[in-house]
Amino acid sequence: MACFFRSRIAAKLGRTLQQSEDAFIPALSAIPVFKKQQTADFKLSISTLRISGILPSSGDIQLQTEDLATRLKQDSVVEDISAGCGVINFKVNRKLLVQKMLEPFGKEEDVKFGLTSELFNTLKRGTTLVEYSSPNIAKKFHAGHLRSTIIGNFIANLKQSLGNNVIRMNYLGDWGMQFGLLGAGFGQFGCQEKLKQNPLQHLFEVYVQVNKEAEHNEDMKQAARDFFRQLEQHESEAVSLWQQFREITVDEYQHIYKRLGVHFDIYSGESFHQDQAQEVVQQLQSQGLLKTSEKGTGVVDLSPAGDMSSVCTVLRSDGTTLYITRDLAAAIDRKAKYHFDEMIYVTDKSQENHFHQLFHILLAMGHSWADRCKHVPFGLVRGMKTRSGEVVFLEDVLDEARARMLHNMSQSKTTKEMDNTEDTAEKVGISALIVQDFKGPLLSDYTFDWDRMLQAQGDTGVFLQYTHARLCSLIRRNESAKAAIFDPSLLFDKTSITILQHLLRYDEVLYQSAQDLQPKHLVNFLLKLCHLIASAHRELPVKGSSQVVAQARLRLFSGACSVLANGMRILGITPVDKM
Repeated sequence: MACFFRSRIAAKLGRTLQQSEDAFIPALSAIPVFKKQQTADFKLSISTLRISGILPSSGDIQLQTEDLATRLKQDSVVEDISAGCGVINFKVNRKLLVQKMLEPFGKEEDVKFGLTSELFNTLKRGTTLVEYSSPNIAKKFHAGHLRSTIIGNFIANLKQSLGNNVIRMNYLGDWGMQFGLLGAGFGQFGCQEKLKQNPLQHLFEVYVQVNKEAEHNEDMKQAARDFFRQLEQHESEAVSLWQQFREITVDEYQHIYKRLGVHFDIYSGESFHQDQAQEVVQQLQSQGLLKTSEKGTGVVDLSPAGDMSSVCTVLRSDGTTLYITRDLAAAIDRKAKYHFDEMIYVTDKSQENHFHQLFHILLAMGHSWADRCKHVPFGLVRGMKTRSGEVVFLEDVLDEARARMLHNMSQSKTTKEMDNTEDTAEKVGISALIVQDFKGPLLSDYTFDWDRMLQAQGDTGVFLQYTHARLCSLIRRNESAKAAIFDPSLLFDKTSITILQHLLRYDEVLYQSAQDLQPKHLVNFLLKLCHLIASAHRELPVKGSSQVVAQARLRLFSGACSVLANGMRILGITPVDKM
């Protein structure tokens, strides 16, 4: 694997410059492959060595590069060393490259490929709590929640694959003034019979109706405030109706999570922390952090000068708590319960200020661990519509993705006979949704495009799945050619070497994703791998080749298939083996 070569090159540099080999690991990287030219395998950044103090930061960087390159000698691992522009290039022994990169796939260590790299030694392991999805109860799962769900799932999968103990939490919006509105509205517009037949649709209709009414009806607004106060005071009738709404909603959501292949360890919610929120208010008061505004609300002063120019409201004038008060209580409770080493919140970018205030207040209260809390914001999806209309519920989007994929598969000449076409169409449709979402930076808004998303050619989730299914089919058809040993010299051609050079970057891509929690690095790596595999199918036929050639090529294709499947699973995509 890549770590074998990286550590050997680092050791050579360590001996030459009389430094620990660990000092060179961050400066060494695998070189991205280009179709038209054969490249070296690794490069050493001289500027990184200057920044870290290993080389003098003054003087001509090119002279330093050429001088160090001449001092480094070839050996049995590195067969060529050359100076580039501010970098030193290393070409490794071709036989060793083939052997070391394909070794894990002959030992049934496929799932460990790239995950035992020394790059990850600098990452902090421990318990990671990821809060994601977090829809509001009594509302249908809106397509807007799709991003939080799949991004949070990716982060949880990535952290888990790198050895962290991950707690997946769904923090439901199950408290607050919207329940005052819904409770009051249900009393006027609700129907228990309709609630049984189509629960979330009926609650959605009631919510729309009561919001319209409240816009111009002061009595309705007051009724909503009264209902929420009854909830906060645990009055049985209000609590009973709220519990009914919560159970119905969680049950409905779980069907959608199952379709997405997403699971949670804990379903929590704002309601769990209503009493603790009052305790937080008392703590803020006793620490002298709680002030009363002119409007009679409870606020915390966040202005650097302490002049109340920037405040955060934590208590309404009637004494009821707000979203941020409950979030403060939730964070403190989670630290006590789960002893997390880091906590990651995945929500849209409109909440950036909320989390800035949340972490600021926690630190002011003396909770130094708030420095290890992080908000991962994301942009909006534009133009996500189904054929039926504007309000887009996720279930409708998933149904439409499956239906369109079924249609495309029925039109395709390459679609194989399979046991469960609907299930395959569902998985491929969801892959297409995920890949379209993950290709760019998370913070960017993007425009949803059904046709582009579901193309079989091009950089799509369909292309990923098609490539994986084609590799599985090739391996199944040539089961008899699989062998424990193979001749590495039969994979010295440009096409094979290019695939292996690309696989050298897998641990670096995972490391990059772990640093910034962006899935685009892994998505683009896998899409590039698929394009290289497409060329290899044409140029390295297994069928019709001699047995020894077939064995070698099959090992290469098996390795590529494993890495593709492993990477897809981290992204939250279930690989299909027939298509």
